[in-house]
Amino acid sequence: MEDNRKVWLDGELIPWNKANVHLLSHSFSRASALFEVFGIHESPDAPVAFRMDEHLKRLKHSTDLLYMEMKYTEEEIAAAVAQVVKVNHLGRGIIKIMAYWAEEAVVYLIPEKEPSIAIFAISEGEGLHLDDTSPKSACLSRWRKLHPDTTQVTAKACANYLNAYLVNKEAKERKYDVGFLLNTDGFLAEGPTESIFVVKDGVLKTPSLDGILSSISRKSILEIASSIDIPTAETTLRKDDLFSADEIFISHTGTKVSPINRFENRDLEAPGPVTGKLMKVMEDILHFRDTRFRHFFQQLA
Repeated sequence: MEDNRKVWLDGELIPWNKANVHLLSHSFSRASALFEVFGIHESPDAPVAFRMDEHLKRLKHSTDLLYMEMKYTEEEIAAAVAQVVKVNHLGRGIIKIMAYWAEEAVVYLIPEKEPSIAIFAISEGEGLHLDDTSPKSACLSRWRKLHPDTTQVTAKACANYLNAYLVNKEAKERKYDVGFLLNTDGFLAEGPTESIFVVKDGVLKTPSLDGILSSISRKSILEIASSIDIPTAETTLRKDDLFSADEIFISHTGTKVSPINRFENRDLEAPGPVTGKLMKVMEDILHFRDTRFRHFFQQLA
């Protein structure tokens, strides 16, 4: 079957199967690529992006941390997103933005050219499992979160996801859906691609941002919780907090609230009362029934 999808690459729309780099490219052989992913939703009027403004700010933050001199502004990238959504007739799906050095790197570490930007529009029918709120099982990984003194852990860098790969590989081998990471000080950090929330005595708790990715989904959950009078705490959590939690759920771009029904050998109510409330509000937001959070969506001009 012919693939008619288009990719935006440095100002041009190119065929999907032409979006490639040399195997010795710096970002492939030196793992220097960055990325952002956010959702596209079908509003009653036209496709809209979920918090694209926040994601593009984080992309800029990541490029600054890795000393990437970007040749496009956030406004130019937003316009390119709109273009690639339109040309690919994207409804519900995701946008993935890659910032990378395409130049070959055999031995040297510092690239000489400007990085490239590629923007992909991927529909929900391509194995993404978007909006899957079915309960998941979780375990505690033997791996630890990368220490912030060793690399830029708050950048959405491809290199950091080798750590995530090892965590989820272990979880799958143990017959769990997802693994949870502690940091090197023994405090709860995050999942491989998920933020972690626990509920205890009606209070919604999540690890503070020290040494973890500043998740846009996490930020959204905290804003929603505040709007419906659920008390929240961004704090240090230990593994004991997972074993004593009344409820646990995870959050990521694809599914904003996904309840955990089993942590290690503990069965949990999934969703519990607090998780259920958040799921209901989030569902109303994503289906444009809750107008309080219109600012979560950006029109694609």
